[in-house]
Amino acid sequence: MWHYFPGNYMFSYQLIRILTQSMYGGGEVNECLEAASKIEVGNRESFHQAWNWQGNRVYDEAEAALAKGHKVSASAAYQRACNYIRTAEFFLEPDDARKLPTYLKAIESFRKGSALWVNPPQIVQIPYEGSHLPGYFFEVPGQAQGPLVIMFGGLDSCAEELWFGPAKLMVERGVSVLVVDGPGQGGALRLNHIPTRFDYEVPASTAFDWAAANLPIDAARIGILAVSMGGYMAARSAAYEPRFRACAIWGAVYDYYEVWANRPDDHPLSNIVQHIVGATNMTEARERLKKFTMAGHLDKIKMPTYIMHGEDDKQNFVSHAYRVYEGLTCEKEMTIVPKESTGSSHCNVDNFTKAYPMLDWLAEKLA
Repeated sequence: MWHYFPGNYMFSYQLIRILTQSMYGGGEVNECLEAASKIEVGNRESFHQAWNWQGNRVYDEAEAALAKGHKVSASAAYQRACNYIRTAEFFLEPDDARKLPTYLKAIESFRKGSALWVNPPQIVQIPYEGSHLPGYFFEVPGQAQGPLVIMFGGLDSCAEELWFGPAKLMVERGVSVLVVDGPGQGGALRLNHIPTRFDYEVPASTAFDWAAANLPIDAARIGILAVSMGGYMAARSAAYEPRFRACAIWGAVYDYYEVWANRPDDHPLSNIVQHIVGATNMTEARERLKKFTMAGHLDKIKMPTYIMHGEDDKQNFVSHAYRVYEGLTCEKEMTIVPKESTGSSHCNVDNFTKAYPMLDWLAEKLA
């Protein structure tokens, strides 16, 4: 993976992440580089300020375009602004007074932009344990009773971000998508204060039931796809929700406690993992993560399963992909992108096209 910030993997990774999403409407390459040029390496405040500046600048551009009736230009700018502002929120501490307003403006921008599409998404609220899980239904036009993918993100994902690549790519393949902020993600965490859980089949089954009852799809052709830490969530859901037709794991996780066992307490993502599990320190967070394992569960997965992983993944190590694959007893496929290639980093963030075979496979399985 290219390091724009030498010696700082995490800042470089976040830039690569949004540069790749720019291919799908989530940014503009030179606007991203312009923001990056204002960042002091390792300084999270400068990271926030740079992306917030760019996001608000482009948001104002969207507002001006809309005022003139230029809906296409406005929509594109709103989408870019959403992703810049989402990035600005990323490293803010959970108790930072700016975190929630920043998140809310990112959502506002996405919704303003997507409302201008020819085929706008449906904003959904899935009832869940006295609250709700927010999300979006991206429907393939004119395809009533067609297939559906239920999609979750990962440790730090928001539903809006998943349009810029995964969801858009599935819709282009003729599969409607229900993107959900599950427990510990996006609005479910930030607005509804719902922490993550190891038995992710519970929210997955809830989303399945809601989709079957409320969406114009074929309930016999619902698959699950999840990204990053979602690699654990997808596998766990598939193990205990047999109605899924197929399971796609975009970044495998065999044991999430192992991922964090030897990381320092001041790891760049420590504040995020504590927030999602509802812990006040890393000792408590690691203890809670001990239940996030696929050991003893993989043989319960009966539907076809595909694993996509990069060999140079520095967040969920490639050894996890091999262990998950070896533990599966169902029909299975796996692609490991070699470290010499682009697309070999975490969740192929440095080249989404490397994941196209998995997305093609999933569309075929749901056809």
